[in-house]
Amino acid sequence: MPIYSIITGSGKYIPEIIVKNESFHNRNFINEKGEKLEKPVPDIVSKFQEITDIQERRYLNPELNTSDMAFFAAKDAIENARIDSESLDYIIVAHNFGDILHDNIKSDMVPTLASRVKHKLQIANPDCVAYDLPFGCPGWVQGIIQANYFIKSGDAQRVLVIGAENLSRIADPHDIDSMIYSDGAGAVILEAKESEKALGILCHKTRTDTLNEAHFLKMDISYHPEFEDNTLFMKMNGRKLYEYALNTVPALVKATIDKSGVPIQKIKKVLIHQANAKMDEAIIQRLFKLYDQRLEDSSSIMPMTISKLGNNSVATVPTLYDMIIKGELENHHINSGDHLVFASVGAGMNVNAFVYLVP
Repeated sequence: MPIYSIITGSGKYIPEIIVKNESFHNRNFINEKGEKLEKPVPDIVSKFQEITDIQERRYLNPELNTSDMAFFAAKDAIENARIDSESLDYIIVAHNFGDILHDNIKSDMVPTLASRVKHKLQIANPDCVAYDLPFGCPGWVQGIIQANYFIKSGDAQRVLVIGAENLSRIADPHDIDSMIYSDGAGAVILEAKESEKALGILCHKTRTDTLNEAHFLKMDISYHPEFEDNTLFMKMNGRKLYEYALNTVPALVKATIDKSGVPIQKIKKVLIHQANAKMDEAIIQRLFKLYDQRLEDSSSIMPMTISKLGNNSVATVPTLYDMIIKGELENHHINSGDHLVFASVGAGMNVNAFVYLVP
């Protein structure tokens, strides 16, 4: 009998510190040329909210780190699935910067965050393999894709896939893009299920573009010419990234849906990386246009959390799923028999998606 991968539990960790847009009104914003932006800062912040829909975001407490968030989300998912953590075959942690101390913003990735999570969970089983996956914002989706391969090959019965990121500590305080970034973690338990009928993960697709696109997201020094040191911060070519996403994500998602054989009309939810509300809206509209369909209102099919949680990279999609499945997102529900699309785009540049049939 065929083996499929199904989600049996989910969890998340949303940091306690709420940072509203008004908190940025005293910032000294500078452009990539080292010049102070001429517009009044409140006007810059207002325009930023209009484009991204971000009203507030969450920052991690100073005494905590990325691996702590990953552990909290993992524990939540394990309890939700009602499983013994010793039964896990793999722990995959998607992230991009490792642990970053509040007062020493350098990436710490030894040991891996996955090993740290396994240690925090006090798992003794040596056959539980723990490893990290740095793949830009699409890292968690790619972790699910890898876990699915382990399960379908018979190598695993149960996999924990986590997405955790602490972007607030690697954001240039003088860059307006710093207002986008936030912190958080999400996780799911993926398990093997024998079934005569297809269910769970039906298919997937991933692409990587590097010829001209590799450095749309990169690390570089502060825009402020008199910044105190040469600390590296995450930098984004917003215009190029926006164009790339619109040119690649809708086509890749369509190819994934077509591969599954599921009609677009049967897709109940598109859980997309919470990068930028305007960009995500353009992506979903272009996707339906590729099917010669007109989408009057995207709010029912494309749930959004970015207005309150910001963009926490690999954590956006699993957190979004967990909130819906636990009834924490108003007007959104996931039911047995629903077809879902999970999709993401980010540094690399990478784009991926999978189609999921809820058992």
